[in-house]
Amino acid sequence: LPNLIHLNLVQQKVKPKASVALCVCHPQIMDDSAPRPRRSMFPWLVGASQLLGLASVVLTGVWMGHYRGGFAWDGSAQEFNLHPLCMVLGLVFLQGDAILVYRVFRNEAKRNVKLLHGIIHLLALIISIIGVVAVFDFHRAAKIPDMYSLHSWCGLATLILFCLQWVMGLLFFLFPGASLWLRASYLPVHVFCGLVLLVMAIGSSLLGITEELLFSIMPTYSKFAPEGVLANILGISLLFFGVLLGYLITREEYRRPPNPEEESLSVHFKTLTEGGSPTTP
Repeated sequence: LPNLIHLNLVQQKVKPKASVALCVCHPQIMDDSAPRPRRSMFPWLVGASQLLGLASVVLTGVWMGHYRGGFAWDGSAQEFNLHPLCMVLGLVFLQGDAILVYRVFRNEAKRNVKLLHGIIHLLALIISIIGVVAVFDFHRAAKIPDMYSLHSWCGLATLILFCLQWVMGLLFFLFPGASLWLRASYLPVHVFCGLVLLVMAIGSSLLGITEELLFSIMPTYSKFAPEGVLANILGISLLFFGVLLGYLITREEYRRPPNPEEESLSVHFKTLTEGGSPTTP
């Protein structure tokens, strides 16, 4: 009887070891039950945003080129056609991409990303100014009053604030002559204003699309004229472009990982909001 009890205890000790050995020799048994990490949707979302942005620019070009007679710089209606194309390309698409570079290149050197951010914004500013000059030149040649519509008020306000935003960003961040205290206090304002300006640009574009359709095809607009359908699709593309960019920009998991410069700004901003003294100079 003692021998049987000893043999039973030996078998009980061997079985767990055998099962452990089995797991070690066959890791696929453990892998099958282990949770697999979810793939990031970030590249797909960025790609979708770029498709929507490019589609908006192309649809604007097709609308003005095919339905409105093309482009020129002679004071005619063809010069006006440059206005919507430049505004969609500059204030919407390029401005959105300038904001998005901080997410796409979040592991690159901060100064290089800031430089790219500023260059794209400068290009957007130049293109937008060309678009505004084109519409004022057309109005002057055709003796049409300026600045009477809601679209013109919102559009010009967006462009002026965009210029101010670019200059302030240049002074505070690209050539940081300001103290860390000033940069930390202005940083959340700069980020917030960037999102607001993108919303204002898209909203002004939607107002402009509706205004142009009412001026040009009012009798046939309600009959689903092809030009009206194309312009409506353009508006939907702009809307979804803004929504997708807003999602990418505000998601915490897509933000840049902190670096010493950003941690210093965060410390100073925390000091401003919560009191106390910063731990870094």
